[in-house]
Amino acid sequence: METNTYNLFVYGSLRSGFQHPAYQYLKEFFRPLGDGLVKGRFYDKGEYPVAVPTTEEAYLIGELYEANNPESFHWAIAQLDDYEGLNVMPGETPLYRRELVEIIHNGSSLKNAWIYWYNESTDELPPVETGDIFVYLQQKNNS
Repeated sequence: METNTYNLFVYGSLRSGFQHPAYQYLKEFFRPLGDGLVKGRFYDKGEYPVAVPTTEEAYLIGELYEANNPESFHWAIAQLDDYEGLNVMPGETPLYRRELVEIIHNGSSLKNAWIYWYNESTDELPPVETGDIFVYLQQKNNS
């Protein structure tokens, strides 16, 4: 995949429905391309779900964005890296990692995009059946 990719895929707190303060960077520096899917699975970490890639037929629902201006992309993504906890002290392990993935967009077309994956083991965490964080939170709040 190309490293000069200026697309970003978000599936959690950076989705537009959350209106998290970090979403301001998306609104200012990115334009929405629409919904998309990525192969991945949620796990229940307690306070919030976390996502990891998978080779199984399991998908996360999210939103695909494209940088408004490639020159400002690196600054904007650095702000999001900070929000996602990628910038840690020496010897610490980041909670998330940013990787390039293929996104299913508009039903079948594939686009390369950056995504933030959980960077710790999920072996002891219960899997979440849905790939939509909004559905998961609604189910969790109703139980």
